[in-house]
Amino acid sequence: MTGNQLIDMMLHSHRRVHVIGTQENGVIAALDLEGRLFTVVNGRVLNRVVESAILNRSNRNAYQNPGGDALWPAPEGSCFGYEYGPGQWRVPPSITGAVWEVVQQSANKTIIRAEIDLVNNRQLGIPSEFERHIEIERTGNSLIQHVTEIIRYIGVRTLVKDEFRLAPWSLCQFDSSQGCKVIMPPSPEGDICDMYDSSLSQRGISGENYEVIPQTDFRFQLGLGENVPWIEFVSGEDFRVKRSAGSLPAGQNYIDIADTDPAKFPSEFGVKLSIYCDPSGFMEIEACGGCADLLIPGTELSVKITTEYVVG
Repeated sequence: MTGNQLIDMMLHSHRRVHVIGTQENGVIAALDLEGRLFTVVNGRVLNRVVESAILNRSNRNAYQNPGGDALWPAPEGSCFGYEYGPGQWRVPPSITGAVWEVVQQSANKTIIRAEIDLVNNRQLGIPSEFERHIEIERTGNSLIQHVTEIIRYIGVRTLVKDEFRLAPWSLCQFDSSQGCKVIMPPSPEGDICDMYDSSLSQRGISGENYEVIPQTDFRFQLGLGENVPWIEFVSGEDFRVKRSAGSLPAGQNYIDIADTDPAKFPSEFGVKLSIYCDPSGFMEIEACGGCADLLIPGTELSVKITTEYVVG
């Protein structure tokens, strides 16, 4: 799909769009699709695009997952997660219906922001602003995307650690098929955690790298600890995407982001990067920020994520 085709589709479904860079080499921010980002290199959209999810709307009966790169709150499950408010898994309407606005822009830089009131699985409300600071640089056949992800607490009461967990979490989606893989440097097993059932059949050392095969007949997700410096998705369609996350602000620490039972307490495993693989034919390379021990009014939880898209 070309950048122009994606923009036409969004406008047809009455979705606002903002372009950083150009429609041929840049980032398309879908302001009415959770503020998701779609990266275009040499005219081609490299992220996963789900046309039906763009043309339709999420509601309590069905979540429309349009692809791209989204900012979500972590964790997903556990007693402190944000996806089980009514008891069953769902993406909260405060996320799917968020109104993202462009609050600052220049040729290759943009800041978008939305107010999103979170309710965790203990039914505690956490008024928040989500903010994405997007900057791009173009070099040859690559486009480097620097995004500072921020969740800002705008409530009036200080929250203590036994009431909440919260961290910014970027989920970047791609279609996956035979020939695709994810590579990363060899890492101690203590820095690799299966979030669901074992995925040992899909991963292991291959040459100089640790390799994960995303084509699968069962869903799996790997949480990667702070000693893993980067992950790289290698598409069978002649492009590759490498992600890394910068150091956390002082006083913030990685947390368990897993989609676990909402009645359970989260584990102590802190996730910096993550790989999710789905049997329906898509995968995500994810990056996370950290959580503070206290949420004082105005607290910003943030992480700078660098994503390099290389074609050819």
